[in-house]
Amino acid sequence: MTEITVSEQLTKSSFITYLYNAAAEPIRRIGGRENLIFGDGRAILTIEVERGEREVRKYLAEKIAEIIGIGYKYTFLGERMRVCLSGREKRLLAAALIAADLEGDCAFIRRKLEGTEKYSVDGFYRFRLAALREKWSKIVDYIPENFTASDLKHFCDFLVGESRRKIYVKGNAVFAENFVPLKRSRLTGKEDLETEIMLSDAGFVYCLGKVEASVEDFLQKYYADRAVFS
Repeated sequence: MTEITVSEQLTKSSFITYLYNAAAEPIRRIGGRENLIFGDGRAILTIEVERGEREVRKYLAEKIAEIIGIGYKYTFLGERMRVCLSGREKRLLAAALIAADLEGDCAFIRRKLEGTEKYSVDGFYRFRLAALREKWSKIVDYIPENFTASDLKHFCDFLVGESRRKIYVKGNAVFAENFVPLKRSRLTGKEDLETEIMLSDAGFVYCLGKVEASVEDFLQKYYADRAVFS
């Protein structure tokens, strides 16, 4: 039996809970067990497997990369951006900036994780990802303080126009092209439909059934002719 541990400071325990929920089905499918422990200032996920350790570590690396590339980056951007936007618009801008670089950021993080035996997310972020934080700082420096709602719209238009990715919206849920539910907005501290859509880096949004008027307004504004309503 092999034990794998992933830990995080207790103030960020929601990240470990996210990981626990994401890993539950694949871990149990191979006969493994997982357990959450909260105490002594740490949130700890322990995973026990008799087989498939390599696959489990690969999956954990993908999810830890999401936690840092979305959750940590969202906090990083929020603490440093000085823009003339409403709270909602700042949230959308942060999500758009994350989506624009998410694949590259996650690939970099996964490479840095190679060879790791015990995963301390906060320690790894602090001591192994200085180059990534420097990159994020440069992104913030490019954003002028007089960045407006109109600038946000133009930026989102550019990102949407560059993407061929499809997502689906049904009720208050967002699904990837393979109809897997997307819940990455939880890593921003709040599960939110608009943020989820923005984080998906979608080029096309298909609404399955009726959506709320506020969601339709959001899609009409930021996705224009890329949103399909049924």
